[in-house]
Amino acid sequence: MGASFGRGGATNFQQDLRNSDCIVIQGSNMAECHPVGFQWVMEAKARGATLIHVDPRFTRTSALADVYVPLRAGSDIAFLGGIVRYVIEHEKYFRDYVLAYTNAATIVTEEFRDTEDLDGVFSGLDPETRTYDFATWRYEGTRVPPGPAGEQDQDREDRDSRFEAAATRKAARGEAHGAGGADVPGRARTDETLRHPRCVLQIVRRHFSRYTPEMVEEICGVPRATFLRVCELITSNSGRDRTTAFAYAVGWTQHTVGVQYIRTASILQSLLGNIGRPGGGILALRGHASIQGSTDIPTLFNLLPGYIPMPHALASRDLETFLRAEGTAKGYWGDMRSYVVSLLKAWWGDAADESTDFCFDHLPRLTGSHGTYDTVLAQLHGVCKGYFLMGENPAVGSINARLQRLGMANLDWLVVRDFSLIESATWWKDGPEIETGELRTEDIGTEVFFLPAAAHTEKSGSFTNTQRLLQWHGQAVEPAGDTRSDLWFTYHLGRRIREKLADAGYRARMNLDEDERAVDRDRPVLDLTWDYPTEGVQDEPEAEAVLAEINGRDAEGWPLSSYEQLAGDGSTTCGCWIYCGVHADGVNQADRRKPGQEQDWVAPEWGWAWPANRRILYNRASADPEGRPWSERKALLRWDAERRRWTGPDVPDFPATRPPDFRPGPDATGPDALAGDDPFIMQADGKAWLYAPAGVVDGPLPTHYEPQESPFTNALYGQQRNPVRQILDGDPEYLHPSDGDPGAEVFPYVTTTYRLTEHHTAGGMSRWLPYLSELQPEFFCEVSPELARERGLEHLGWATIISARNAIEARVLVTDRVPPIDVRGRRLHQIGLPYHWGPNGYSTGDAANELLHLVLDPNTHIQEAKALTVDIRPGRRPRGPALLALVSDYRRRAGITEQTGREM
Repeated sequence: MGASFGRGGATNFQQDLRNSDCIVIQGSNMAECHPVGFQWVMEAKARGATLIHVDPRFTRTSALADVYVPLRAGSDIAFLGGIVRYVIEHEKYFRDYVLAYTNAATIVTEEFRDTEDLDGVFSGLDPETRTYDFATWRYEGTRVPPGPAGEQDQDREDRDSRFEAAATRKAARGEAHGAGGADVPGRARTDETLRHPRCVLQIVRRHFSRYTPEMVEEICGVPRATFLRVCELITSNSGRDRTTAFAYAVGWTQHTVGVQYIRTASILQSLLGNIGRPGGGILALRGHASIQGSTDIPTLFNLLPGYIPMPHALASRDLETFLRAEGTAKGYWGDMRSYVVSLLKAWWGDAADESTDFCFDHLPRLTGSHGTYDTVLAQLHGVCKGYFLMGENPAVGSINARLQRLGMANLDWLVVRDFSLIESATWWKDGPEIETGELRTEDIGTEVFFLPAAAHTEKSGSFTNTQRLLQWHGQAVEPAGDTRSDLWFTYHLGRRIREKLADAGYRARMNLDEDERAVDRDRPVLDLTWDYPTEGVQDEPEAEAVLAEINGRDAEGWPLSSYEQLAGDGSTTCGCWIYCGVHADGVNQADRRKPGQEQDWVAPEWGWAWPANRRILYNRASADPEGRPWSERKALLRWDAERRRWTGPDVPDFPATRPPDFRPGPDATGPDALAGDDPFIMQADGKAWLYAPAGVVDGPLPTHYEPQESPFTNALYGQQRNPVRQILDGDPEYLHPSDGDPGAEVFPYVTTTYRLTEHHTAGGMSRWLPYLSELQPEFFCEVSPELARERGLEHLGWATIISARNAIEARVLVTDRVPPIDVRGRRLHQIGLPYHWGPNGYSTGDAANELLHLVLDPNTHIQEAKALTVDIRPGRRPRGPALLALVSDYRRRAGITEQTGREM
């Protein structure tokens, strides 16, 4: 959504779903995985809304839906693309909205070639590096957007620019636009009639022209009549007076084209005029308490707080070069200097001034992709020597779990912080590889440290959830024994390291000052501001003091109230610019709990939502270009000519006093360059992007590709898979042949993984609780009665599921909830696998993630956990070396080699 609208977070808030006339839940089982938020779906239904659920499995969400649509896992782009085609061909799009607020009228350069021209790939593809050059995707009249920071200033004759640029693109430059699209320097040509053959609307029309109802049925297995009913329900509930909302979760993201799933929904919602309006939008459902927060202030290798891109390790790098490359001329990314300098001041304080380039050199540099799966391979190759696991359980919770354990077995040291002795803390003595003989405990050199972690009830802090809402929670009880919070651990570890590095005696004993590189390496740590107040007998850092640092202060030390107060001269500090305002006036705004009945329906005094406590993003689009609501029934903001400001129940996501008829001067930059009818204030042109001229590494438009492993060939194009999907260098695993290749029939079924209400992620928080373990006591697989008959599976008996990576066993649940579907004249069976299990705890079982591969989405580096091929057979899996022999025999039967599945 970042490339489409300007920010990667949910456009609306969950309570706003009650204002929807139609809700489409796809890529999510919201009733079971997000049950608290699902209450607003039920309220919408009570008000007369239509609920549509699209999913391979019939779930509790499906049971409450007005329309349930089973489809083949991995085919969502074909389904959504078919709706886009229906909207355009039947002229169901909201023309006034589309013309005013999207890039539909913008003309694309004549060099651009679509998948329609090149049999499934776009212009600019380099087959050798498997990357796209975006030059031909640009708007007519604009220049090529700059590459990653510093790249455009390099002498490309001095290096192999193709491979350098490819390495950079593989570092997920598209993901860096989680809070704004890429720059489009220059002045683009437009055609307000929308008839020019190269205007965006016509390009989108042509691109999706072959996504007919018949093609949707052929690819997805959705009957034509069912598909058309969905089209009619969505379009009849969109427009001036009605709005439709979409909600998705990891059922969309965990694919090799996951970003493009979301892009397709974004195109559809933009065409229908459902963005920025009550009851519309797209909700990215976040299934963990602070999973949104972990990307806002990121645990991602390629982002700094607030979705600022991490600098890349290219020569001649300084702050100005970085800002020129990563900022935009128009919109709020034009103020990037203020965001970056304030962040550097928050981290390095007095050491960050103009003489030190604000300590910009202290920031780490990207040298390529350093995601979690690259790290596993670095462990296997002996490059990564140490590993911290804090709230993660990769021994069963990450893809190809066997590789995760083998990687950890090649470390020097491993620190595990968790509530219980999870599998990632005990694999060295009781993991599956001990049983198979691949590892022996006495041969493992990894020193494992287990440090008990405090639960959320034992510490204070904030959660940032689905709707970008920060909510504060206070400590209820003291941590027991040696249990400590993650904040305590991180603060005191940093304190001790800094003390050692500052100790002349220690430096002399370790010969640190004899190595100039070590001196340079240590300076960023020594310069850090690390003076947080502590409290209690354990010297727990005050969590609210950290929140105040994140919020930011002015030159006098007073709390800031808005990111518009940030300055680029070093006079302000701010740990995350999009969170600026959460501690306004020195008050913890995230701790507000004013009851809903004492507020209006937006409820702005419950917690605090980024940015600026706005609950519906892009809400300038809720009014027409003249500032009038599109309809009173869907009114949110309006321009008050007497008061000369935007008014309404929500905080305007727009300069509050900028009139609708404002037009910037030709030399205006940053926010000053936004016209009075540019609702998408983080975008370089102020518009929603139907077509992305930059910022998405695998194409300006979504295209249906088959999953990495599929029982079908691509019915649309000769290009089978995403041509720039990420296949990791040095990945030792085996991949399956797909339909049409010899051996594909060995793995004839599709499997998809999913969550249960009673367990949480890899089970570290739930499998050790007797009550939850009684509710879901064993790992199981869901199969249809027809598949059970075909393969001789007995209800409540055992089944073995096999891939080229591993084999697992599960109890059999024979159910109609995974109906077989007809695809291209063939009967397809799909198998459901919950992924919460492992061998430790009260409730035990094999891990579904043993089966999965490491081929990833090239934008986000996320795994394809929702669609892959397997075989299933009755009975329990073999033990010991016999398990390896079974998997090896399957690879032999399928003719799998190290090159299988790796072709472009």
